[in-house]
Amino acid sequence: MAAAAVTLALASAASPAVAADPAPSRVSLMGTLQDEIGCDTDWDTSCTVADLTAVEGAASRFELVADVPAGTYEYKVRLDGAWDESYGWGADNAPLVLKAPAKLRFTYDHEAKTVSVAAATAQPGVQASDRELAKSSLREDLTRERFYFVMADRFENGTAANDYGGYERDRLQSGFDPTSKGFYHGGDLKGLTDRLDYIKGLGTTALWLTPSFKNKPVQGFGSNASAGYHGYWVTDFTQIDPHLGTNEELKKLVDEAHGRGMKVFFDIITNHTADVIAYEEGSSAYITKDAEPYRDAAGNPFDDRDFAGTETFPELDPQVSFPYTPYFPNPAEKDIKVPAWLNDVTLYHNRGDAKFNGGESDQYGDFVGLDDLFTEQPKVVDGMADIYKAWVDFGIDGFRIDTVKHVNTEFWQEFAPAIEQHAAAQGNEDFFSFGEVYDSNPRNLSKFTTEAELQATLDFAFQARATGFGNGRPTTDLQDLFAHDDLYTDADSNAYSLPTFLGNHDMGRIGKFLADGGATGDELLKRDQLVHSLMYLTRGQPVVYYGDEQGFTGDGNDQDARQDMFPSKVSTYNDDDLIGTDATTASYNFDRKHPMYRWISELAELREKHPTLADGAQLHRYADEKAGVYAFSRIDDRKDVEYVVAVNNSQESRTVTFDTAQTRERKFKGVWPKATGDVRTDADGRITVTVPALSAVVWEATGKLKKSGAAAVPTFTTDAVEPTTGGRVEIGVDLDSKSLNQVSFAYRPVGTQEWTYVGTDDNAPYRVFHDVSDQPVGTLLEYRAVVKDHSGNLSASGASVTVGMEQAAPSGPSTPASAVSVPGDLNSEMGCPADWSPACDQAQMTYDATTKLWTLTVDLPAGSYSYKVAIDKAWAENYGADGARDGQNIALDWKGGPITFTYDHATHLVTTSG
Repeated sequence: MAAAAVTLALASAASPAVAADPAPSRVSLMGTLQDEIGCDTDWDTSCTVADLTAVEGAASRFELVADVPAGTYEYKVRLDGAWDESYGWGADNAPLVLKAPAKLRFTYDHEAKTVSVAAATAQPGVQASDRELAKSSLREDLTRERFYFVMADRFENGTAANDYGGYERDRLQSGFDPTSKGFYHGGDLKGLTDRLDYIKGLGTTALWLTPSFKNKPVQGFGSNASAGYHGYWVTDFTQIDPHLGTNEELKKLVDEAHGRGMKVFFDIITNHTADVIAYEEGSSAYITKDAEPYRDAAGNPFDDRDFAGTETFPELDPQVSFPYTPYFPNPAEKDIKVPAWLNDVTLYHNRGDAKFNGGESDQYGDFVGLDDLFTEQPKVVDGMADIYKAWVDFGIDGFRIDTVKHVNTEFWQEFAPAIEQHAAAQGNEDFFSFGEVYDSNPRNLSKFTTEAELQATLDFAFQARATGFGNGRPTTDLQDLFAHDDLYTDADSNAYSLPTFLGNHDMGRIGKFLADGGATGDELLKRDQLVHSLMYLTRGQPVVYYGDEQGFTGDGNDQDARQDMFPSKVSTYNDDDLIGTDATTASYNFDRKHPMYRWISELAELREKHPTLADGAQLHRYADEKAGVYAFSRIDDRKDVEYVVAVNNSQESRTVTFDTAQTRERKFKGVWPKATGDVRTDADGRITVTVPALSAVVWEATGKLKKSGAAAVPTFTTDAVEPTTGGRVEIGVDLDSKSLNQVSFAYRPVGTQEWTYVGTDDNAPYRVFHDVSDQPVGTLLEYRAVVKDHSGNLSASGASVTVGMEQAAPSGPSTPASAVSVPGDLNSEMGCPADWSPACDQAQMTYDATTKLWTLTVDLPAGSYSYKVAIDKAWAENYGADGARDGQNIALDWKGGPITFTYDHATHLVTTSG
């Protein structure tokens, strides 16, 4: 059984409390452990050995210390010698799983009516084992890269010789049509190589390419036909797509980039291949495993999850094993995939199309018809690992992994370490992989770096909050975002490695999001610069989406956000109003004097000159509950020099005062922008700064942090413990210190001696989220928190925790809504200037104070649409399928005519009628 909630019992006694009713005359421990502690039998009502004693000075508290053997038990306390009043876990017996013999302290609190158990032996002060546990916050892998994310087909056409990819010149054969936003435009690897100095000049240290393997040139029919220019319809995983060049040209690109000090990252796919498999039944509607389970070759049903992560799997037969019968509608494509094992139809899920609703189909369904690999099979795991090990050997420095959340966890638990270990064996110990998990809830994102063992994920949570910040949302949104960084902390990863970004080829460009927020002209440029400043000055590894440095905006997401850098022939690109320039995409856009290019270059130079701004500990200092200032410190524990950073998203200059890590007057010199003046802390270490409107400012202390005499002592908290999904529990401590501290957490089953390291947190709130899903309910664990302050002093404390039942996590935070809209690909049909426009007047809903519901009625043409609900005319807070914050788009098939959207802000669910 998975476990997630915990009951936290402090090792030290709580403050005395006044009982709400008279204290009982007798409190007895009852249960299946009574004969182990000296009673004649279990549940022995007459045994006085099991009686708890009143705690002196605490009228409502009773305790019993007893030696208990290893075992599994149930217990309660009974009051006044009768069963009329008894307590365990509420009215139920409390479970106890003890993995080794231990001396335990059972405590009953009559005021709270609660019973708890903890290790009886306290460990005050620093123990010998604590010195080994005290670690520094992890900065392994890469934490200082600055990425440039580019779609090769849209960047630069180095040679026209490969425009048609060696296919016939018909657009539906070759996929080449530079006038259509859904077809190849001619960009290639040679063009990228030719422009490396331009990319390097932006301050780039890592070049990330969209998938570059050989694709099926065209998929779909009629008006739905489009080309594989984006790289996600792979047929041959061993060679570069001929539209982009050759393997040799890739090698030249890698060598040239390395020669300029830049790494090269590949976008890779393990979830699916090109669409060449169809179903004889003529349907592609998803069929659940409950409705039709998988069957082995003999027709016996089985659950694939029983075999995921193992080296065995039942033999399958395409005629009997799947809910659909897979076949190749085009016989010429039955052997098209490379390596050859990919042509085996039994290595695919064959269940129909994914619904993208957060359910089973998201993992087992075809991604918009693409052949979905059966990643639970060991042959698929091993085959994919072999494919990408070969690219590691080719000299690639890392991978961005597509559609991670659509693949089972067991796959990643094998694949990710295998790639990392292979790279290390080849001498590349810095090889770095990060996954695309299209979800902006840190609770969901972090599962893939902890449970699934990926090194990092793209930080969609940052993208959502940064967009909101750029559009004037309260800066407490950022405080909340970074407070959740602890979710990523474990023994081998944390939030400092997350690639942060502002927009991409799927969701759209940051320029469009800011324009949707109402900014225009010079204000739009300033807001664009502001959000890029936020990205470069906060933790994580910034990613610039190609063209953003030239002010690209676009009309929406997907194809509407994939403009050409070389002269474009797409009319809907060329009518875009670019930020900071009068140029259009109809001409070359490699202008190094563009204000965004110069701004990003300057930020990169600042981050390079002051690496503490890249991976120093990030300590929260100040946030406004409206548009205004967000301030934080960055401190490198090796240098002990504090930087103060403040960003202001309001249209007025703001002066604020907040704490720093300093304990006495200290001068902070202005670092950036160049004209920034110096400031000084007061005697209490507080600093007052003025931040201009729509600006970011950086100051650096003129000396190191003052040496401390002792580390602050951590106090375990009970109110910080909250239930989560996935078997993760919050373990936290309070620490009375505003300076740099690194708190390392470890655990062990009570009674055992060896500690297991969990992770280290270097900013408040100090906590980790420990996965206890492998621990039976009732298991008694002991946690240790060891503090190492900036001077190397140690302090420590411990607490006991009982693993409880798993509970559902609360939904993401929700603010009162002043405006609610329905952005989607139906906006243009509503009369909006563009689709996916949360600020469009025609998409705004109306609030009914009586029903407390928001509604919108429009006359909508027949068709298939996707939409979401957006709050306050921006994307910072939005809800999708099943009311999930930042969830999947909601699908709508409409017959045509008037339709009413109804939204409930209490549940975040939207319904339609008409």
